Amino acid sequence: MSQGARLPFKHFLLALAVVAIWGSNFVVIRLGLNALPPLLFATLRFSFAVLPAIFFLKKPDLPWRNLASYGLLIGVGQFGLLFLAMRSNISPGLASLVIQTQVFFTLMLSMRLNKEGVQGYQWLALLLAASGIALIASHTDGSATPLGLLMILAAAFSWACANMVGKQAGRVNMLAYMVWTSVFAVPPLLALSLIVEGPTAMAAGLARADATTWAAVLWQAVGNTLFGYAAWGWLLARHAPATVVPMALLVPVFGMSTAALVLGESLPAWKLIAAGLVLSGLALNLLWPLRPWRVRA
Repeated sequence: MSQGARLPFKHFLLALAVVAIWGSNFVVIRLGLNALPPLLFATLRFSFAVLPAIFFLKKPDLPWRNLASYGLLIGVGQFGLLFLAMRSNISPGLASLVIQTQVFFTLMLSMRLNKEGVQGYQWLALLLAASGIALIASHTDGSATPLGLLMILAAAFSWACANMVGKQAGRVNMLAYMVWTSVFAVPPLLALSLIVEGPTAMAAGLARADATTWAAVLWQAVGNTLFGYAAWGWLLARHAPATVVPMALLVPVFGMSTAALVLGESLPAWKLIAAGLVLSGLALNLLWPLRPWRVRA
């Protein structure tokens, strides 16, 4: 693994492509939700991630419980809640921003498991991000409801739990890992869709689905899940995480800008200030350990 502080230009472009896909993906989700019920949409997303790829990729040499846990946390916990919230309770731009609180949840879970104390800069980073979330919650212009914020925060926490499970998996073929874990996301999402949304709504959604809808489903499965996660895992296998991970700060930038350009989502001053607070907290948390003036033991 390269430990240098800079990515080669081609690797930088690959990382930039991944975060651009992940950021603009929130607009794609919104387009898919115009026709499909949220849980059915999530079911189709993970179904297309599994088939036909599973016939060409060997199962990772991991316990089934690891694969099942990751699939449930990502499929039902993260994307199930994310899609439900984005149906009518939060705008794509704000969803792309709030979901990044998974960084702090991951940090807290890691410290809890490793019995480490929280550093001063981490408390400051958390305070900045929490201030941004509070600013979002204080506005009622339709961009986000309290329920929507809670659902996205719960999705972020589920993502953080999945990060812990994924870390236990070690260095594996990330593409195969995403395909085989997606197997465990499909049945519970389908069952929840049948129970919560019902066969009638599911059939109506499929009837409404047009070329744009199916393109959104395929983009979710192939672009976001298979290419995005596989490329990100490839980069992490070749560079120090501290070199790659800060690129994820651009996800909300792409998310909010594409939502504004494609969907006409407004960007009033309060929303930009909230984004600045959250991103400042994320940046402080990720970049402070890399500061060149830090004292070495």
